[in-house]
Amino acid sequence: MKSTHLSLIAGTVALAAITGFAALNAPGGPAAAEAGSASSLPVERSSLVCPAPSTSDLAETQYTSYTPPGSEAAKGGGAKGEGAEGTAELKPALPVLDDDEVETDPKKIKKAEEAAKKAKAQADKPVLAVKEPGTPVLAEADGSAAPALVGTATGRLAPGWAAQQTTTVTAGGARGLLGVSCTAPDTDFWFPGVSTARSRQDYVHLTNPDDSAAVADIELFGAKGAVTSEVGDGITVPARSSVALLLSTLTDEAVNDLTAHVTTRSGRVGGVVLTADDGSGADWLTAAADPSGTLVMPGIPADATSVQLVAFAPGENDADVKVQLMGKNTTFAPAGNDTLHIKSGMTATIDLKDITRGEPGSLRLTPVEKNRATPIVAALRVVRGTGAKQEIAYIPATGPVGARASVTDNRAKGSTLSLAAPAATAKVKVTTSAGSGGGEPAVETYTVKAGTTTAITPKPPAGLKGAYALTVETVSGGPVHASRALVLPEGGVQMFTIQTLPDDGGTVVVPSARQDLSVLDD
Repeated sequence: MKSTHLSLIAGTVALAAITGFAALNAPGGPAAAEAGSASSLPVERSSLVCPAPSTSDLAETQYTSYTPPGSEAAKGGGAKGEGAEGTAELKPALPVLDDDEVETDPKKIKKAEEAAKKAKAQADKPVLAVKEPGTPVLAEADGSAAPALVGTATGRLAPGWAAQQTTTVTAGGARGLLGVSCTAPDTDFWFPGVSTARSRQDYVHLTNPDDSAAVADIELFGAKGAVTSEVGDGITVPARSSVALLLSTLTDEAVNDLTAHVTTRSGRVGGVVLTADDGSGADWLTAAADPSGTLVMPGIPADATSVQLVAFAPGENDADVKVQLMGKNTTFAPAGNDTLHIKSGMTATIDLKDITRGEPGSLRLTPVEKNRATPIVAALRVVRGTGAKQEIAYIPATGPVGARASVTDNRAKGSTLSLAAPAATAKVKVTTSAGSGGGEPAVETYTVKAGTTTAITPKPPAGLKGAYALTVETVSGGPVHASRALVLPEGGVQMFTIQTLPDDGGTVVVPSARQDLSVLDD
């Protein structure tokens, strides 16, 4: 008889660190789980996708990518052996080919094959690659030909890996500062605040990072419920490719305020919505936090001239929520809009106008009755300026910073970090990284009082060259929700964009084993 010893629990721990699973059941059930204590390990692999920046020939895009310095465990490289140092690269997505017609002309077939080969060769070359934690890297692209990006980080570069694309368009229907944090692929996305109105051009961008095709469905919900659509089902997103769909082509109904729900039948995608509003500019709307009874939308600018709340109740029950603004010094309910009733399966809106009145703030939604916390999703549409100088941005409901969150592409001027503590006073550490071309990192600690919002103008790194990253870490106290506003004035317009900072998921809690399990073979 021979005995083959298999480290089953240790293997499970390693798998969790690689895949990023948040919780695992140890083999053998609860008794086995109690044999060890839980521990936190750095993830060993992260994925990000970025949508195609713009269809405008005037577009100027800057990409930035960054991995924050990690714990001692993360510095060790995570996975052992060759390649433990890791890589973090973003590469062009493959173009989507039109297969509607079968080509028979040999010359055209050869030309298409050569074009496909060239595209694949370009897709193998990174647009930007992080070399070491703590230092951002950047790249630039001009015009409408800039592709969507797909990428993976491994080893010590995986925990907390973040990327951003920031696009400036100075004229035309897509005028504005369009910023979006590149997102992790998933299977379920909520977008409150989209529209099929004639004054809007809203495109949902779906990017597939994997080597097999994904299939997605898009549902739309308005103030009267589901919007009829016969072409939103079974949308194929080819392998390592990106598709953009104009929402108004999915239905004959022109509706001002909608909630879009994107799910996948197979595979996974990164999902974001590019919105353009005649006369108000353009920006990206990222997915809102998963449905919850309590939501926070942090970082409404002090000079916002118009704020609109869009909310949706996806379950079988109606929702009644309190609407509160967490201001600089206290929490208060906006006059005449202290509550909102959201019917099941329907989208509700509130025009909060200039709710901040010269002070920064964050919106909090909580159930009117604590024992009836109906899950909802929500987002804010924020306008700065008036008339021809209006500019828009979006703040979706977002999860707390948690252990750590980072946002890239901060410039020497124009960044504002907003921190909101909805439940209890909290202390946070804010790190400004070195610049992409040089500079010294710095650390500051801030206390955010319960029920308030603190707006911070970060001090750029000494000797800054290029762009830098901001990393927020919760030190003590209650949860903190955060966002970063970037303002780049152009032609008298205060063009701006806002990115939220949910937990970066850089670590995963897994069970630790006190002893191995054994399998005996005859």
